Order: sequence, then structure tokens, then C-alpha cells
Amino acid sequence: MNKKRLFYLDNLKVCLTALVIFHHAGQAYGDGGGWAYTPSNPAEVMPWIWHFFSVNAAFFMGLFFLISGYFVPTSYDKQGASVFVQKKLIRLGIPLLVMGGLLGVLSGKLEIGHMWYIESLLVFCLLYALIRQFCKPINGECSSRPTIIGLLIFGGIMGIGSYLIRLVSPQDHWIWPFGIIPLPMEPAHYLQYVMMFVIGVLARRFNWLVKMSNTTGVLSLAIGCLLALGIYLRDGGEWNAFVAQWFGIYESLLCVFICFGLLWLFRECGNWNNKFWKWCASQAYGAYIFHLLLMLILQHAVDGIWMGAFGKFMFIGVVITIASFGFTWLLRLIPGVKKVL
Repeated sequence: MNKKRLFYLDNLKVCLTALVIFHHAGQAYGDGGGWAYTPSNPAEVMPWIWHFFSVNAAFFMGLFFLISGYFVPTSYDKQGASVFVQKKLIRLGIPLLVMGGLLGVLSGKLEIGHMWYIESLLVFCLLYALIRQFCKPINGECSSRPTIIGLLIFGGIMGIGSYLIRLVSPQDHWIWPFGIIPLPMEPAHYLQYVMMFVIGVLARRFNWLVKMSNTTGVLSLAIGCLLALGIYLRDGGEWNAFVAQWFGIYESLLCVFICFGLLWLFRECGNWNNKFWKWCASQAYGAYIFHLLLMLILQHAVDGIWMGAFGKFMFIGVVITIASFGFTWLLRLIPGVKKVL
């Protein structure tokens, strides 16, 4: 595949990274789960922002896993098992140990924060390499392509599984498997992450992102946006009760349709390859890794400055997005750092 066809995936990852940063920027000012900083002014709160959190959590990490999985087969085929594993241990393992260790020291407990994604991705990649030791690569010569019915079935399977998991482990409940394995996970969403990584691998093998028709892409995006709008319209009443009761299924369908819709949208309209977007793509991984610490520093620094809750949220989001990408760029100027970041 022509490398120019993949610019849109890099650009989409940049936008997703910015969305993660803004998601975390809002957690201090709404009910977004535990956060290491709490505003001293109780007026700095946005009750509505839980809608924003809910829509984001439904798809953005799943889409990260899909895109990451998409690049795994080609990387493995090109490098071979030994080099593939070695590079994953360097690029994923070193940031996990450094940032995870730093977060643990600062919090005074076993805590890796947002690095759970890096750890899970490392585990998925190592499992892929292990499976390839016993299984031949899938033959990609197949006429299959994404369809609305296919996406509906895929989302339905994910949804039923997520629904059943949430009967025993609700959303935002994090565990260490068997209480001892140092792989923090949220069972309510973990099935989604596994399935999205696998579908990313298959999408590369069968060239699904290229084969996806405009009709499927448009309909996927429209359905995903309507489902996202449905979450923003939750405000008590029968609709809220219905979505809450079947949220595992609802959220999974939202994830699948909006992810494939965004992949189509960026494929058609977001394949920019200018210097700015190339620069952003190069810094996006590091920006994800470093943004949390930079954000906590800034939040404490401006705690006593009144901007209003929304103003503070936007200020933190914009400044830390710029700072995270810039900080990564500076680090990457150090010899050898580009091998990791």
C-alpha cells in the first residue's frame, strides 16, 4: 500500500491524542472518575460534562487499539519475530517502566495511570508474536469488505459480551487480574479493546479500510453520531433509563459505527501530509505519555486563578495539548530518544 494512503491514520491519531488530553483536562471539573487534583473552589464544576466523558469513553481508546492493531501485521512481517518483539519492548516497555514507575512513586502506591493503555498494547503485541510462532499469517486475498450489517453483527457481539461483563463488573471498576497480575484493566471496556485490536489486525490483512465503500462510511458515521447524540440527550426520563439498562450494547454499537465512520471520514477528507501534521504525528505518542504530569502541574499552578469551570477546562486543554507536543519534540532532539518516542 502506498504510504501516502496512511497519512490519514496518523492524522486521526493526532486528533485522538488531543481528545484524550481534553478528556483528562475535564476530569477535575466533573464526575469523570478519580483524579489526582481537586479544585479548591467548589464553584469550578461542570455537571454536564459527564456526557462528554461518556461519549469519549465509548470509543476513543477502542479506536486507538484498532489503529495500533492495523500496523502490527506489516511490522511483524517486515521485521520478523525477534526484531518485532525487541522494538516493542523498547518503544512500549521503556516508557511504561519510566512513566509508570514515576507515577507510582508520586502517588505512593502501585499506580500506572494512563499508561495502562501502553501496557495492554505491549501485551497484545507480544501475544500476536507468540501466536505467529504457531500460526501462518492470514491470506489477505479476499473480496470481503466492511458493511453495515457486518458492523452491526460485530458491535452486537461486543455489546452482548460487554453487557454480561457489566453484570458483575460495572464501568469504572478497575482490577488487577486474579489480584496479583500487574495489568490494571477495566473489565467493562476490556472486551472492546481486545476486539478492536483484533479487528485492526484483520483490517490490515484484508485491506478493509481501503475497500470500505463511501456508502458504508457515511452510514457508519451518521449512525455513530446519532448514538453519540443519544448520550448527550440523556437527562432522566424513559430514554435515560433505557440507555442505562442496555448501555453495554448501546456503547459497543456507538464504538463500532463511529470508529469506522471516522476512519472513512479521515480517509476521504483527512489525508493531509503537510509539515505541520507530519510534525504533530511524530510527537503524538510522546504527548500521550507526558500530558498527565504536565496537566497536574498546571492545574495546581492556576488553582487560585478564576476562569470559570469551562474557561479553566478549555485553558488547561489547549495549553497542555501544545505543551505536551512541544515537550515531546524537545525530548526527541536528544540522541537516541527517537527510538523510544
